Amino acid sequence: MFKTFREDIRAVLTRDPAARSTAEVLLCYPGLHALWFHRLAHFLWQRKLRLFARCISHINRFLTGIEIHPGARIGRRFFIDHGSGVVIGETSEIKDDVLLYQGVVLGGTSLKKGKRHPTIGNNVVMGSGAIALGPITIGNNARIGSGSVVIKSVPDGATVVGIPGRIVSDRNKPVITDLEHGKLPDPVAEAIRIVLKEQDKLEERLKILERQSGITSRDELREKRKRIERDFSSGGGI
Repeated sequence: MFKTFREDIRAVLTRDPAARSTAEVLLCYPGLHALWFHRLAHFLWQRKLRLFARCISHINRFLTGIEIHPGARIGRRFFIDHGSGVVIGETSEIKDDVLLYQGVVLGGTSLKKGKRHPTIGNNVVMGSGAIALGPITIGNNARIGSGSVVIKSVPDGATVVGIPGRIVSDRNKPVITDLEHGKLPDPVAEAIRIVLKEQDKLEERLKILERQSGITSRDELREKRKRIERDFSSGGGI
């Protein structure tokens, strides 16, 4: 038991550069408190003390802002950074060395009993507000970008962004190892860039035909289009 506690503390110190000491981690990290409450609740759940387990889970939610069903199975060195708004459903399975940021949801999509929540592989990172729904599997070393909604299984080593989630890397060559959220690729923006390039080609052909025919025309949308292109080129940020 004490070995597990030490591992949990080391996981926080390793993954959060803001953590300065063991005492700070013990006193000021709701993600760690939520995990320890869950370990107790899960222990009672496995021994058929379901009501007591749910009560402890409810207290856990009240104190930390993190909701973990006592039936969820969580592996070693699990860390929830910040934690507020995290929801982990009853049949969720989380393996070792997983990192979740605030607002992550592992939710179900069925009212039937049985497996209805995600399985998260080893060394997975899920960014702020990411949602995984249904009995899907997110493979080892996968990265789920902030705000993404994943409704299909994800292969090992993939990086997923968007709504619904799209794989934006080869499974053997992750685009971003540490999930730097500001550098994640945007598949929607890329698709729009391709469309604009094709439109440029068509416009050039049309201008040639107009010159040959002596026709002059005004392009009233040119400035608006340039503004949109600038937005996408800068990542669409403010």
